[in-house]
Amino acid sequence: MTGGVAPTAVRNGAAKGAPIYFDNHAMTAVDPRVTAVMLREMTEFQGNPNSVIHGHGEAAARRLHRAGAAVGRLFGVDAEDVRFTASATDALRLALAHAVSRNRGQPLRLAASMIEHPALIDMIGQAERARFVAPTWLRCDQLGRVSTEEIERGLEGGAELVCIIAASNEVGTIQSLCEVAELVQARGAGLLVDASQAAGHIAIDNRQLEADYLIVSGHKLYGPSGIGALVGERMSEARWDWPAGGHDPTPNLPGAVGLAEACTLRLAEMADDEAVVGGLRDRLQRHLLDLVRDVAVNGDQSSRLAGNLHISARDAPNDQVVARLRGKVSISTGAACASGADAPSHVLRAMGLPDWRQEGALRIGLGKFNTLEDVDVAAAAITQAITEVRRYQGLHCD
Repeated sequence: MTGGVAPTAVRNGAAKGAPIYFDNHAMTAVDPRVTAVMLREMTEFQGNPNSVIHGHGEAAARRLHRAGAAVGRLFGVDAEDVRFTASATDALRLALAHAVSRNRGQPLRLAASMIEHPALIDMIGQAERARFVAPTWLRCDQLGRVSTEEIERGLEGGAELVCIIAASNEVGTIQSLCEVAELVQARGAGLLVDASQAAGHIAIDNRQLEADYLIVSGHKLYGPSGIGALVGERMSEARWDWPAGGHDPTPNLPGAVGLAEACTLRLAEMADDEAVVGGLRDRLQRHLLDLVRDVAVNGDQSSRLAGNLHISARDAPNDQVVARLRGKVSISTGAACASGADAPSHVLRAMGLPDWRQEGALRIGLGKFNTLEDVDVAAAAITQAITEVRRYQGLHCD
């Protein structure tokens, strides 16, 4: 499904004075080749994939199936194992609904890490109050790693489903998914992997993991927003049947085609792209550590997403730093869904970081459309912002 349009148009524009975009954890730019196939789907074809009583509907259903096959290839599964959803959040909701419905009316005993995405944590809380689930919360260490001992603790507590985020959407730490999967398989439990931040950036082969539910998000891997996927055994047959019944939505075929193209491109280009992005990240990290005193890097530097740089600056509240970067560099203080929240990140709290590292935390997300110039300009701007905040407070006058 690869298109013929070269990815030349997407650029952050540091030389033109436009703000540099370093919030790729929240949303990546859409690859122009993805846009091209989506435009073709919207302008050259007609038909609802659910209306297979005529030729247009049958053709649409075939295109949807091909899209599912393309997404499946990124994870080593068949088209029948891919269910398109409106978002990663919807995929999480469907996964949890499916797991609960299979438990035949009994509360589902699940184990989930304390650093899961807020969307899943909120869903589990709602389901617990409704007595659909009985959760056990798994701890992590100061690098954001969930140990195998913690996974075993959850399984020994009778967990029927283990939920693990493949890579932290904040500090970027990548979990040892194969080890987790091996433990889960040995106990005969189910596995939910939230790969929305990791898919398209690290290799994930569900033939090895055998995850029952694998969560994918279009706008995290240079695809469109408003589309996600739930990957797992026969997910095409799963229905939206919890906590209340309802009809399956009409598939977003242009979105599915766009996600499929994005997955095809990531399968072909991911290794090379991530190596380049990792080099840019390391350059930015060196700049900031050289230029700014009392800065710490959070997360597991030996196993993190290539585009992730999560730092904390002492005596520089992150909201004030981000405010001074407005119009210059776009970074964040945490997950997009928690943007503007005054409370420290639940991930950093779970990691047990000191207060100053929670209060001064900055999440910087680089992507494949960033450049060396972006890195150098952003390093100077971030350094200046931190310095100004400290001077305003009468502290650490660099």
